[in-house]
Amino acid sequence: MAPNDSAETNEATGTVVGRRKAARYIVPFAVAGVAAATIGLVPALADSGDPDLPDVTAQELIEKIAASDEQQLSGTVKVSTDLGIPSLGGLAGSFAPGAGPADSSAAPESKLMDLASGTHTLRVAVDGPEKQRLSILGEGSEYSLVHNGDDVWGYDSASDEVYHAESGGNERAGGKADKAPKGVPGTPKELAEEALAAADDTTSVTVDGTAQVAGRDAYKLVIKPKQSGSTIGSVTVAVDASTGVPLKFTLAPSSGGKAAVDAGFTQVDFAKPDASSFSFTPPKGAKVTEADEMQAEAEKKGAADKARKDLGALEDFQGLNVIGKGWNAVAEIDVPGGAGLPATGSGDVPAQAQQFLDALGDKVTGDFGSGTVFKTRLVNALLTDDGKVYVGAVTKDALVKAADAAK
Repeated sequence: MAPNDSAETNEATGTVVGRRKAARYIVPFAVAGVAAATIGLVPALADSGDPDLPDVTAQELIEKIAASDEQQLSGTVKVSTDLGIPSLGGLAGSFAPGAGPADSSAAPESKLMDLASGTHTLRVAVDGPEKQRLSILGEGSEYSLVHNGDDVWGYDSASDEVYHAESGGNERAGGKADKAPKGVPGTPKELAEEALAAADDTTSVTVDGTAQVAGRDAYKLVIKPKQSGSTIGSVTVAVDASTGVPLKFTLAPSSGGKAAVDAGFTQVDFAKPDASSFSFTPPKGAKVTEADEMQAEAEKKGAADKARKDLGALEDFQGLNVIGKGWNAVAEIDVPGGAGLPATGSGDVPAQAQQFLDALGDKVTGDFGSGTVFKTRLVNALLTDDGKVYVGAVTKDALVKAADAAK
């Protein structure tokens, strides 16, 4: 049994310390927010047993994670995410300027957003950086996303629709080349490294016993904030004792209750997956939508032009100021144009998106003035009526205090 061995994170992070810069204030809540994409691609698994393993220190275990370099794996995974927000399915386009519903039900954006809430069973296969497959299993249906070299295929069996993108396919339309979404399919290692990269002297890192995950012996690495006021209670990473690969990632909120994110393998195999796992041919009769055609159609409708115009307003972006440090850090952002939330019923926000915002918002006042706090179990954001945003993995009171301090 590994002892309770603690290490100050500024010493323990060793080889991952170089990633701290932006991570210091972002990661405590980005760990949850890897939300739309990565969280959904990292599974939730069951513990069984408590294996007797050689003692290891937190420093040694972190170094073991950093040294792991498994390029090939396959397995069945499970994702359980409870961020305390409404289902995000179909909302991906609602907040984008000028955007409407996705032109293809097989396009990755909305499918991956679905994984930010609820419980999902996945199958994954990885053979290096150029070959990955992710399948989301539903009741009587399946969605698959396949990356093989220059091709990215999405297939939704429920609608019998196919999405296809090629690297460079959008360049002639003035956009960036299409690639597989970053971290698809991901592993708990990506989330673990994000958490460790953010760690500093406000963080405690300990080895807290052992577990068996997906039939493999593992050590449990526990990362906790030393400060009060954070919405994050702890991050637990189950690390494969043999390979150093994180097998399970559990993020517990400080408010208690079920894990906000419980992600890991239920079955894993580090052998090279069969090449057929990364082959895809559109089924006969399926509707195939090309990514560059979607881009061209969007530009015809003027949606892309509007988006570019709106994004051009970011030239007025005043950057951000970080208030506090560690897990209690709050980012202060000036909204371009100094605009607060559009008034309810103004028509500036799609109805579905407005319902989403109303479900999350609490009106607050303070020395800063007035505004609305949008809350989840982990990430909270205060948007003031005069157009400033304060965001962090901290409580509502901590956001108001930060806004008052910034006046």
